[in-house]
Amino acid sequence: MSHRHRILALAAAAAALIPLTACDRADGAAPAGLTVVATTPEVADFARNVGGTHVTVTQLIKVGVDPHDYEPSPADIKAVGDAAVVLENGVGLEEWLAPAISSAGFRGPVVDASQGVTLRPEDPHIWHNPRNAKVMVGNIAKGLSAADPAHAADFATNSAAYTAQLDDLDRDNQAAFDALPAADRKLVTDHDAFGYYVDRYRLEFVGSVIPSMDTSAELSARQLTDLVAKIRATGTKAIFTESSLPPKTAEAIAKQAGVQVIGGEEALFGDSLGEPGTPEGTYLGAERHNTRVITAALAGR
Repeated sequence: MSHRHRILALAAAAAALIPLTACDRADGAAPAGLTVVATTPEVADFARNVGGTHVTVTQLIKVGVDPHDYEPSPADIKAVGDAAVVLENGVGLEEWLAPAISSAGFRGPVVDASQGVTLRPEDPHIWHNPRNAKVMVGNIAKGLSAADPAHAADFATNSAAYTAQLDDLDRDNQAAFDALPAADRKLVTDHDAFGYYVDRYRLEFVGSVIPSMDTSAELSARQLTDLVAKIRATGTKAIFTESSLPPKTAEAIAKQAGVQVIGGEEALFGDSLGEPGTPEGTYLGAERHNTRVITAALAGR
């Protein structure tokens, strides 16, 4: 079955769901304010910070789910159909969104949070540079204000306050890497999700366990041998696994290369955030976690 046909089938299943719309919840209470659907955990977190009490945000891609493999459920399509505004990361990350919107019959505004970001070729992981996150937050604030002009002033105030926190994050990240010798700023990750982060903080990207942005790709035997050799030759100190990907291959490569593998609770948040209710369940907390883990390992701590 094609991807388009799967979306259509899910839309049919969504239509058969017991009604549970934005204004007909199980507890009988209407949602607060503007009904917003956000595709990714990062975009949803930005929307909650900008919208505050004036929005109810439904996040489609749940924590720990690989966004490259995500397909909307019937409930997700129904949520899109019930939304007042849809927010997306953009840059091709949500290839499934257009057919889902069509199948849901959604005709409202779709806000592409990536508008105005300087892009790396075929790399949708724009949020890993806090300066890009500021642009995303600005786009979301504009989208929410257009949909709910009565609360535009509050959205602007919330956006400014959150942008100040993004500036703090950026300064702290820069200071952490400035404390590392340039020769130690070498990064090997599960997949190539940290390009914007690498560029922002002037790191050297040695390679990735998965040789592309697509998490379904695999290293050939030659690529694996070359990566092990490059890790050894460059003196790279660690391989960093990611929270939404299995660590087995990274562990095998680290063993061959004679370096440590960083995983478990220290795994990086590459495509997702941490569990809701934890510090890492927010964008700011996840990014601070990433910088703390990376700099500690590269410093040999």
